[in-house]
Amino acid sequence: MRKLTMPELNRLSLSEYQQVEKLDVVIVLDNVRSLSNIGSFFRTADAFRIGEIFLCGITACPPHREIHKTALGAEESVKWRYFETTEEACVYLKENGYIINAVEQIEGSVMLNDFIHKEKSAYIFGNEVDGVDDEILQYCNNAIEIPQEGTKHSLNVSISGGILMYEIFNSLWKK
Repeated sequence: MRKLTMPELNRLSLSEYQQVEKLDVVIVLDNVRSLSNIGSFFRTADAFRIGEIFLCGITACPPHREIHKTALGAEESVKWRYFETTEEACVYLKENGYIINAVEQIEGSVMLNDFIHKEKSAYIFGNEVDGVDDEILQYCNNAIEIPQEGTKHSLNVSISGGILMYEIFNSLWKK
């Protein structure tokens, strides 16, 4: 057994990545505080060809050294935009025909393994302490919960993002 070399991995260049098809999926970060978490979202979105990331409220924006440390340059490949409030982002998404999904443990949420992903969808991830803001839930068509069987009742937001983006990719890209 041996590790593959960089040329053997056959990765796209930045210009090639910008030209290839992406999923019509938007990841919305609702007041995510940690710069490392933000960077992780960029890196994972790049890996699974997510269309765009919306950074809302106190969520920091590139360029930023701490975001770059985790994103490893994915903040340059993944399209993103900033909204002063998550509500503004939701209004924009609704006006443009997106289905909005909260990733949150709430009454009526659907377990991820039972959820059917669709193109032209947005997924909102909330603040590390408070989750998706209660005021934002009114804009959501669905709520998705990641099944957990341990003693803890939550996952790190960027881990949740990784699990969900992989599921979206596996469901939509591989179909």
